[in-house]
Amino acid sequence: MTDFGKMLIVIGVALIIVGVFSGFFGKLPGDISFKKGNFSFHFPIVTSIMVSVILSVILFIISKFR
Repeated sequence: MTDFGKMLIVIGVALIIVGVFSGFFGKLPGDISFKKGNFSFHFPIVTSIMVSVILSVILFIISKFR
């Protein structure tokens, strides 16, 4: 298998993991949510930070085995 193929598999697995975790993270405390009349705004800052940390750990572990 080529390096490009391995990279695609790793990216695919990482996206699957992020998709599974995003279902659990929904609306965490610290996420900004604003609603007024017909307008609503949701900015998931804490969720973004959690996903970033998890991906960083996963990629760090993968790089150690490489």
